[in-house]
Amino acid sequence: MPTAIELAEQFQVSLVGDGSLVFQGLAPLEQAHSDQISFLANPLYRQQAGDSRAGALIVSKADLEFLDANSGGNFTRRVYFVAQNPYATFARMAQHFSKASTPTYAPGIHPSAVIDSSAIVPPSCHIGPFVQIGPGVKLGERVSILGNSSIARDSVVGEDTVIYPSTSIYYRATVGKRCIIHSGVVIGADGFGFAPDFSAAGGEWVKIPQTGSVMIGDDVEIGASTTIDRGAMSDTVIGSGTKIDNQVQIAHNVVIGQCCVVAGCAAISGSTKIGNFCIIGGAANFAGHLTIADRTTVSGNTSIIRSIAEPGQHFTGVYPSMLHSAWEKNAAILRGLDKIRQRLRLLDKNKNTES
Repeated sequence: MPTAIELAEQFQVSLVGDGSLVFQGLAPLEQAHSDQISFLANPLYRQQAGDSRAGALIVSKADLEFLDANSGGNFTRRVYFVAQNPYATFARMAQHFSKASTPTYAPGIHPSAVIDSSAIVPPSCHIGPFVQIGPGVKLGERVSILGNSSIARDSVVGEDTVIYPSTSIYYRATVGKRCIIHSGVVIGADGFGFAPDFSAAGGEWVKIPQTGSVMIGDDVEIGASTTIDRGAMSDTVIGSGTKIDNQVQIAHNVVIGQCCVVAGCAAISGSTKIGNFCIIGGAANFAGHLTIADRTTVSGNTSIIRSIAEPGQHFTGVYPSMLHSAWEKNAAILRGLDKIRQRLRLLDKNKNTES
């Protein structure tokens, strides 16, 4: 187990306290013990941090000064890692400690896997039971594909990518390096494209062939049961470093920039372009053919129906919850707002005429 000074050097943070102490891992403030590290990233939890039994805290300089001033003489009973970004430092330390418990997949091909003879599968790859790999597929070094997953023809998967069980990657999709794709993900299914052809006598929805593909950059993580549709004629693109939560729907021809985060159950309609470093809350939804500026934040359950041109803005459109009886009364008022507006305009017009 690492000492405090080893951790401080590895993660390039300042150390206050005994550098020889050894730590076993990380834990929340209220659960941590003397051989564990916790973190303080929100000033609201300063009191809880001061009361914590954690042997070390990851803190900002401002929080360190507060804890020192309000410790009642107990400041020196623990170690402090002083970081510019305590939350990110916590995440990196958590990665370090989790390596011992994270499953690893030994190179090899399970006897039940079906691999086309034209596929390129390096010996360093792990291919699990009942995996299907189609013609022309190219896998990078150390790719792990777990049970019951399917990689269709002419797809490419970059090195060190992990694909969890029951994932389906359709034909000609590209997945970058060091990606993590969780169970049940579907990449490259047909986009929802149909042209109406109806008359008084009947008709049909005419399917538009989805001849594009899906291009996923490096270091992308895709949550369980998320679907990313292939493009209609151009490609659907997910930028490097983007993290996508569970049960997200990304439609055809969508472009998501680099280092975005998309929370669970969000839905992005076709041909919408999301900029870089955007934050999209859970169950947020976007109309099609929009352009969203870099560093836009969209709160959960918000509907975006117009393009956003100015970078760095935060949008929220959630109507506060209330008792159903109160909602019915407010809804009745909302239905009549247009009439009220017309009456106010008329009153204002009459007032101006009289004056």
